Amino acid sequence: MLTLKDRRVRAAFDEAGWPTVKVVSVDGQERPILTPFASPQDWRDVWIYFLMLDRFDRSDGRPPAGVLAGGAYDAPFGGYQGGTYNGVRARLKYIKDLGAGAVWLSPVLKNRQSDPDGFHGYGIQDFLEPEPRFASAPDKADAELRALVDEAHALGLFVVFDVVLNHAGDVFAYRDRGPSSPPSPSVLPIEWRDETGAARPDFAVVEAVPDAERTPDGLVWPRELQRNDFFRRKGKGGEEGGDFESLKEFVTDARDGQVFPVRNALILAYQYAVARYDVDGFRIDTLKFVERDFAQTFGNAMREYALSIGKKNFFTFGEVFDGEEKISEFIGRNTSDDGDLVGVDAALDFPLFFRLPSVAKGFAPPTDVIDVYRRRRAVERQVLSSHGEAGRYFVTFLDNHDMHERFRAAATDGPDRFDPQVVLGVALLFALQGIPCLYYGTEQGLHGRGDGDRFVREALWGKPGAFDPRHPLYQAIRRLSEVREAEPALRYGRLYFRPISGDGVRFGASPFAPGVLAFSRILNDREVVVVVNADTQAGFRGHVLVDLFLHQDGDQLRVLNDPSAAAPGPVRNRGGLQIREIEGGLGAGPANMVEVDLGPMEVQILAR
Repeated sequence: MLTLKDRRVRAAFDEAGWPTVKVVSVDGQERPILTPFASPQDWRDVWIYFLMLDRFDRSDGRPPAGVLAGGAYDAPFGGYQGGTYNGVRARLKYIKDLGAGAVWLSPVLKNRQSDPDGFHGYGIQDFLEPEPRFASAPDKADAELRALVDEAHALGLFVVFDVVLNHAGDVFAYRDRGPSSPPSPSVLPIEWRDETGAARPDFAVVEAVPDAERTPDGLVWPRELQRNDFFRRKGKGGEEGGDFESLKEFVTDARDGQVFPVRNALILAYQYAVARYDVDGFRIDTLKFVERDFAQTFGNAMREYALSIGKKNFFTFGEVFDGEEKISEFIGRNTSDDGDLVGVDAALDFPLFFRLPSVAKGFAPPTDVIDVYRRRRAVERQVLSSHGEAGRYFVTFLDNHDMHERFRAAATDGPDRFDPQVVLGVALLFALQGIPCLYYGTEQGLHGRGDGDRFVREALWGKPGAFDPRHPLYQAIRRLSEVREAEPALRYGRLYFRPISGDGVRFGASPFAPGVLAFSRILNDREVVVVVNADTQAGFRGHVLVDLFLHQDGDQLRVLNDPSAAAPGPVRNRGGLQIREIEGGLGAGPANMVEVDLGPMEVQILAR
């Protein structure tokens, strides 16, 4: 039972303040690392592999719990499947070889031990302890989690923890109502849970619980959070305030005079996580449900603490499940603010997610993606520092653990005729602005879909042939990652959508579904052109405009993502055209263009 004043907590802070060299054994080789570990100079240099710890792998080879119960590895399952810290650790090289630069772990802090369904980790009961069910033995959780982070660092991978500010787990029940309650305009009577999970009528006020009964698996920890008025206690709610079903919302704006005790406790708890585990970033769950000034304070507190121990670019990005306007309230420095606080570093790119999968699959026209960035420039005009810098503020994705279906449209684990869509979608993810995030199992062809998020939370290690580096999707994603790493323009470049033409005369953005999307990333004097054909049946042979000043008539581009593919036609400079510009207006040229020939569901990344 740690408190924020415990010796072990203070010792972790003290230790983190003194950089040391640690020797880590990886595949039988001793590798020295400096701890605290240095953050990447720019997070756009990496892409993130997101995994659910309980659903990824376990090191002892034991089948998933759902399989032992007679189900399939990918059947919807509400309990713990059995993934472990050591299971992830054993697959770090697999992730690194895929091309990822960072691993985002679903929450690793301790959930209520009497809850059999908290495998996802978002119902935290103790904000200072790791989840023991992810360890080979409960008393080894702390050491195994740190070993996982250290080995990731030794392999050159950064580690992101998923954290929660808005709520704790199901740590109390509503009297006569159970784990959750409909919204109430007033505070409801509650009964705190003891170590068995029982809601105790004599635990109505947590401050009055006898010390002898404040056991590690009961109530909420650290002790600094043990006050009734630190919790909303009004049943379920949304942005107006309230629980997430049975997950109990904090009152993060509670005050003791000029002090915000809940905020301070959470800030110190997560700074302790940085100190103890040397983690490199936080993904912040349900960020839009906390006060904007708390989000800013938290982001600054993590950034400043990390700087104080030598981690110069600690990364915070939030889940703001909303549109551009809401996201703009949380990210970066908004020049319209009177204060001097800077928001979190980035947000998950839900506006792009709402459009990109449909465009990539040919269900929506390419103009839908173009409109996302047109709207972004307007909304973020007081945040973005330049056209090229926009990518710093968004973590892009095709699917994740909260959706009801994965991006892959196949009906089976085996090869499918729509698998080129996966390659096309990942190529867009890696080539558009942002910090790409790939959901675990994409590279092995997982294809879950159903009426709830349990369908996309498969126990990957139960899949026959899981973690196969020869899988066609693994190989294709690794190749795309190599292209992104080799081309700085794909990480930092300005983004320009390009008009296309079927006849070489009339140019414009494709307004039809399925369509062809073309865009350029330009950095200094380097242009990389990306062309995707989302049609599942018909090819596209036509022309794409390229930069007038960076190319000369006769220049030859090549296909970076497929060296065996036939090169496009040479750059040609032509006038007398009918160009409907992406940003509006008409033009006649002269303009530079290249002729491309794409098959169905094909993507070409082109450069000199």
